[in-house]
Amino acid sequence: MTMPAMQTPPQPAPPQQPLAQGTQRRRIGPLEAVGQAFSLASRNTIKLKKNPDTLVDVTFQPLLMLFMFTFLFSGAIADGDRNGYLQDLVPGLLVFCPLFLTIGTGVALCTDIQKGFFDRLRSLPIARSAPLAGMVIGDVVRYVLSIAIVLGVSTLIGFRIQTNPFEVLLAVALMIVFGLCLCWMSIFAGIMIPTPAAVPGILVCAVMPLSFGSNIFAPAETMPGWLQAWVNLNPVTLMTDVNRELLLGKGDLSSLPGALAWMAGFLVVFFPLTMRAYRRRLGN
Repeated sequence: MTMPAMQTPPQPAPPQQPLAQGTQRRRIGPLEAVGQAFSLASRNTIKLKKNPDTLVDVTFQPLLMLFMFTFLFSGAIADGDRNGYLQDLVPGLLVFCPLFLTIGTGVALCTDIQKGFFDRLRSLPIARSAPLAGMVIGDVVRYVLSIAIVLGVSTLIGFRIQTNPFEVLLAVALMIVFGLCLCWMSIFAGIMIPTPAAVPGILVCAVMPLSFGSNIFAPAETMPGWLQAWVNLNPVTLMTDVNRELLLGKGDLSSLPGALAWMAGFLVVFFPLTMRAYRRRLGN
């Protein structure tokens, strides 16, 4: 009588390694890393084409703020001078647009991490910073669309630019750079927060003091002294002052150095924190 062959239980598959054993990650040069970031940034543009409903925050939110403050609150804030208030409001709203849109960047990043998109990138020979930088660069399209929509609609209801095209282009460029620098705060939050649903609530707590604790919607002189101290130092206030000079010719560019210092500060603080959190969460 023959004995039945003993069957060995199936062995679990070995865990997938980011790189093959015995190999080392190839060193990526700065220019190559920049090219990889721009290649990944095109993914954001493709996602916008396939899902145009994601542009709601680009269009609806800024226009809601424009109409609400112009037609509902201008009478109380500006003593009925609606046109004068609109002239002061629009340059500040153009700063508010990229600031508000950074919230969506953090949500999108957290969603991609949860779906495993960044895990798939680990096996590719790309710079560690390229996926994150690609998300930030990809937001430029959303910033430009939002700024163009606010400028176009506000012109229809009475806003008038008082300066030359060069100053207008400089203002738009500064607003985009401002949004890109602040975006790293949102990227950091998107990595640190485990679930996408929790990202907006936490980022709003950071965006609200920056936006409403500024001189976008009301002059700093009308606020309590303790609040004026923050408003005058607020990077959004400084950028709003720069915008009013470049679009309306009001004041001077004395606020520009402070605004640039804040942008550099956000990069210096949040970029290394983001890269450290990124390596810790994804384990590479």
